[in-house]
Amino acid sequence: MRKTKLWLALALVAFLPALFAPTFAQEPTGKLHGHIQDPAGVPVQDGIVTLSTDGGKTAKYTFKSDPSGDYKGDGVAPGSYTLSLRRPDTPADKVLDQFPEVKVTAGGDTAQDFDMTRADYLSKLTPEQRKQLEDLKTKNSEALKENSVIKNLNADLQKARDDNKSKNFPEAESLMLKDTQAKPDAPVLWLELGVAQAGQKKNSDAETSLKKAIELDSQSKKPNPEIEAAANNSLGEVLANEGKVPDAQAAYDSAAKINPAQAGMYYGNEAIIMSRAGQPDGTVAAADKAIAADPTKPIPYYLKGQALINKATVDPKTGKIQAPPGTAEAYQKYLELAPDGQFAAEVKGVLTEMGETIKSSYKAPKK
Repeated sequence: MRKTKLWLALALVAFLPALFAPTFAQEPTGKLHGHIQDPAGVPVQDGIVTLSTDGGKTAKYTFKSDPSGDYKGDGVAPGSYTLSLRRPDTPADKVLDQFPEVKVTAGGDTAQDFDMTRADYLSKLTPEQRKQLEDLKTKNSEALKENSVIKNLNADLQKARDDNKSKNFPEAESLMLKDTQAKPDAPVLWLELGVAQAGQKKNSDAETSLKKAIELDSQSKKPNPEIEAAANNSLGEVLANEGKVPDAQAAYDSAAKINPAQAGMYYGNEAIIMSRAGQPDGTVAAADKAIAADPTKPIPYYLKGQALINKATVDPKTGKIQAPPGTAEAYQKYLELAPDGQFAAEVKGVLTEMGETIKSSYKAPKK
């Protein structure tokens, strides 16, 4: 028992110094921040900033700039440092810029920019470096100007598209005439101009603009199938309005070939235009292509039936309509797909006059 008490006493004696050991407060540190831009005034996003106490040879602290050219660092011991700037490809014994005697204070946040557009920095450039700098500034200026133009053109393009959708064609045309002069090599601008002109029945002007869009896009390094297909789609309607039916059909075929994912829509539009132009054979041909591309759309079936019924005759004995083969099938398919469609009553009437039985099982598809 006496030994146990002695052991506990010794343990407590050994433990007490740890409990009452003196604590030492951490030395306060400072912060550093700044912005880096090259001689052309462009932010440096891959800058490597170092702090050293031997004139920049050995980095004691290292910080990197962000995409905006800003850098910051903390946990720096108070003192006077050489602040150096390098990039990943800068040789170890070289610096891009440097500031001696940069002071960091406890609890402070020292600001030091690397502004390489300053006069004393530029004065140290060689004649060749100055020439390179001037060339770079010129290119940057041109790029900024180009970006500004493109930004304005994009805003105008969206406005023109909205105007065309709302049938405010004159406003869209005015805007696109201005922009095609500012940037005549942009196919999409000519496309919207052609759409606006077509909306006003300025067929000759629209044909020129739409063909320009197709030509420019096909010759570009990265052709855009959607632009060319849309231009051909609009061109088909324009050419049909001008009475150039074979050319119109060729334009729709081109649209479907360029952008096959939308072939059903392009051929469906062709069928509508051929029907409006009073071309029953062209209507049937286009409707068949539309149906082959997308058999789920009801309108091509209706247009095909309508075109075929125009060739129907009346049996003088029975008074019944004798329609060409395929007429009843086209109309029945329309009713199957659109039993409550806008042409359903008309179709039912024609089928009844043809002596056809209308299937009562047709129901509107669930939405």
